[in-house]
Amino acid sequence: MITREEQARQVAHWQVLAVRARSFRWASVFLNRAQRRRVATLYAFCRTVDDLADAEWVTPDAREDLSKLQAALEAEPDGGRLWPERFSWFRELCLECGIDFRVVQELLAGMASDLGVVRLESDRDLVRYCYRAAGTVGLMMCCVLGVRDPRAWRHAIDLGIAMQLTNIARDVLEDAEASRVYLPGERLRTYGVASEDLARGTADPRAVSLVVGDLLEMAEHYYRSGDEGMRFLSSRARWAVLVASRLYRGIGRRLRRRYQSNPMVGRVVVPWSEKVALVLRASAVWVRLTFRLPRTRRTQQLRDYLDGLPYAGG
Repeated sequence: MITREEQARQVAHWQVLAVRARSFRWASVFLNRAQRRRVATLYAFCRTVDDLADAEWVTPDAREDLSKLQAALEAEPDGGRLWPERFSWFRELCLECGIDFRVVQELLAGMASDLGVVRLESDRDLVRYCYRAAGTVGLMMCCVLGVRDPRAWRHAIDLGIAMQLTNIARDVLEDAEASRVYLPGERLRTYGVASEDLARGTADPRAVSLVVGDLLEMAEHYYRSGDEGMRFLSSRARWAVLVASRLYRGIGRRLRRRYQSNPMVGRVVVPWSEKVALVLRASAVWVRLTFRLPRTRRTQQLRDYLDGLPYAGG
């Protein structure tokens, strides 16, 4: 029997998921109660540390909270006695589900890199950032959904990377206004644009559209790899992850449809009617992916991008 405090915390975590993550909220209805609780707890932690790194309002206390978490994991493999009390509920989830704390360290490293000015230079820098920001979440999702087959791990990482690439493509304007430029400098220069142009709001929108298109094309490869990993999930979890994946892909497709317009005008949102259609289409995909053998493989280059990162081999 859970305490009132634990019950209140679970409600709070669910509210964070419901309000801050529309795509995941839709997907979570397919999970059982225990899975929903664990997913909501994981999301609440990820949302909290992401907010701590928000350049618009980051404070010394926020930096200290991130530093304490990182210091705890550097001192002891599981954070031990140094783990901040504020996040004790997340440590409990890690111990309950067998989440590797090295993966948590990588997530925190990704969030810490968002503190202040961000400039990424190469595709390698971009993919490694996406691993830390979201590939790690894919790995932790494997744990909270009870997936133990090591063959699933790289697909979970790839789905996380795909979603983060979609986020970056969607949030170009918002990130630039916060002096965060995730579009690789090498790609921008190919189209005659500098990272600083984007941060100042003086970049040629047509050139930025081309780079966004490149990122969405890259994301498609990772989405396909994510699809191949669906067979490792239970039936209900497969539904939930498929729905989340399709809703995120829907964002990318709407971005593609407005390539000829200005990508700096703000976020793209998938309307409710289109979300319903995407959920319905996921049923056919569910059947196809359930019985199809995996075929997607990373290129050598994509494997090299992730060298040395936990569970990223293959």
